[in-house]
Amino acid sequence: MPKSKRAKVVHLTKVDKKGKELTLKLFSNVRECLDQYQYCYVFSVDNMRNTYLKDVRNELSDSRLFFGKTKVMAKALGATPEDEYQENTSILAKHLAGHCGLIFTNRTLEAIQGYFSNLAKTDFARAGTEATREFTIPAGIVYSMGGEIAEEEDVPMTHSLEPELRKLNVPTSLTKGKISLQNPYTVCKEGDVLDSRQTRLLKLFGVATSDFTVQLKAYWSAATNEVTDLDAMEE
Repeated sequence: MPKSKRAKVVHLTKVDKKGKELTLKLFSNVRECLDQYQYCYVFSVDNMRNTYLKDVRNELSDSRLFFGKTKVMAKALGATPEDEYQENTSILAKHLAGHCGLIFTNRTLEAIQGYFSNLAKTDFARAGTEATREFTIPAGIVYSMGGEIAEEEDVPMTHSLEPELRKLNVPTSLTKGKISLQNPYTVCKEGDVLDSRQTRLLKLFGVATSDFTVQLKAYWSAATNEVTDLDAMEE
């Protein structure tokens, strides 16, 4: 009689006592969910924000979502056919790379895809991310939105921010109590890898360019024990 895969002892990476407890809990939770839910989806996140991921958890309250510690989750699924927890879950584990997580649910692929296709949260960019557009502050009086809306709908930027703009290398001056620029000033161009100075300027002018989005990479079905590569289907 073949040995049950579930009876195998899997050694985890050495960590401190508290960390080990959390690691073991995650490992155990992933395996319990494999027994309880019909589908296990691997998802990736662009421009991760904890606040928005919390919203996803609340929306998918009938499901279980795990994010981070991909090595532990991959171990729980199984790295090879010999130590995989369920048939073919080792194939799913190979998709756990980068900013990824697992969703365990009874919702169908169409339902999950439909939810995430309509999910897009715009936020301020962080340093190290790529600029998705160009932003240039027009010459003349500097307005609070930096030319993003018509001047008649905007207000001049408060003069108290002029020292900060100069510290951020924007060549401003005060003219009759109003911040002004002699020439247009380009904060970033599309494709630039943003530094902290650029992201601070974008935030000062209310320019949000970072989209929090979730993509499904692959999923495993308990009914068939098959793994479907969704990335390959889109290519």
